[in-house]
Amino acid sequence: MRLRGLDLTIIIAYLGGITLLGVLLRRGQRNLRDYFLGGRTAPWWALALSVVATETSTLTIIGTPALAFAGNLGFLQLVLGYLAGRVGIVALFLPHYFRGEFYTAYEYIEQRFGKRMRAAAATLFLVTRALVEGVRVAAVALVVGAAFGTGPRASVALVLGLTLLYTFEGGMKAVIWTDVAQTVLYLGGSLAAFFLLLHRIPGGWAEVVHVSAAAGDKLRVFDFSFSLRDPAKTYTFWSGLVGGCFLTMASHGTDQTIVQRLLAARSERESKIALLSSGAVIFGQFALFLVLGVMLFVWHGAPPIAAGASYDWVFPNFIVSAMPAGLRGLMMASILAVAMSNLSGSLNSLAASSVVDFRNLRGGAVAIDAGSQARLLRRSRWMTVVWGVVLLFLGTIHWGPLLEAGLTIASITFGSLLGIFLLGFLVRRANAIGAFVGMITGLAAMFVIQREKLLVWTWFVLAGAVITFGVGLIVSLASPGDESAG
Repeated sequence: MRLRGLDLTIIIAYLGGITLLGVLLRRGQRNLRDYFLGGRTAPWWALALSVVATETSTLTIIGTPALAFAGNLGFLQLVLGYLAGRVGIVALFLPHYFRGEFYTAYEYIEQRFGKRMRAAAATLFLVTRALVEGVRVAAVALVVGAAFGTGPRASVALVLGLTLLYTFEGGMKAVIWTDVAQTVLYLGGSLAAFFLLLHRIPGGWAEVVHVSAAAGDKLRVFDFSFSLRDPAKTYTFWSGLVGGCFLTMASHGTDQTIVQRLLAARSERESKIALLSSGAVIFGQFALFLVLGVMLFVWHGAPPIAAGASYDWVFPNFIVSAMPAGLRGLMMASILAVAMSNLSGSLNSLAASSVVDFRNLRGGAVAIDAGSQARLLRRSRWMTVVWGVVLLFLGTIHWGPLLEAGLTIASITFGSLLGIFLLGFLVRRANAIGAFVGMITGLAAMFVIQREKLLVWTWFVLAGAVITFGVGLIVSLASPGDESAG
């Protein structure tokens, strides 16, 4: 069913309005600090909502209800780990990042391990972020295709083209303030879907509880069993709290997409407040999306669930087929808002790392002097376009169940990145040789672990970080001299 009339008007008005807002925010840009950090003028609450918008994706909105539709609320245990990881970042990462005028997280790696190690870490980020964003773009195609009846390429090109326009023009300031608008929109739309479903289910919430209990307690959150390999035990209290903590320390502490927002704060204190307050919003929204999945299960008449099947279609199908005109358009616009928010942040961070982290690798100061600012600003804009083309290609690949595909890809490489940073933070004698060998060993080990299914994905980051840190420590202690200046 394609959208028509009022729904199309709402979506078109949203797409045009958010793009215009982003373009208008170009004013006052003079240098890389303005383009990549928004001039460090955004208040903490705007950064908090921007972090939430970046952490949320179309995968979250269509994939999280699908998990609860097929299972229960167990994914919420992972979100507890997301909160614990934020505390670790506030205590360990942010004090290091605010000791200098950093544009990227990997400038700290250069301070500890030299330019080549910084380039290696940045390369790992670029590959990971591009692949993860490719999965997210593929999710956009499902939503846009359901609304307009377009094919995957046309669907991706529409959203990516508009997002690229305002990101190219407005930089990080456009990213942050469009994130704020988009967060309000998608949370409002999701709440509207909740109340509509509650109204459509005969018997309301009491019926949801009754059917959920009869179907195997679908409202259950906690599972205190322990397993490293059983796919049926992917989401337990222990894998959620520990695995989610390490995943968040990696994604929010070493991934440039989030770190760039934290660096855009007016001060270290505001950066910490923004990150911690974003955790409260994240917990509430994941609870909402999971409950929506259970309610959709009840609304569909408690259908039989096929093991291993993907139910990513469930929520988009409800929006298009069951929501009234106007509200349907608002909800579709809110999902597009999330997609554009993710894309804009990723495009800006990919461009930032590409331009900043690979300068002067063979010598000379890495400082960005005033005379080179205009040239680098132009290069940054066009690098944004380059990454837009890359994501357009990756978004047309079939990735399977989308939420877990995105999290699995990130988890394979995030562990090595986290291990390198922890090595730099915690081990004074760590050097560049140890960091490099640790990173390569950690990556190789994680590919083997994933291929042989030795662990479920929620343990990937912890395993990768421990292997990278351990090997890096041993090699550093065994290596003569201090290579950290290399």
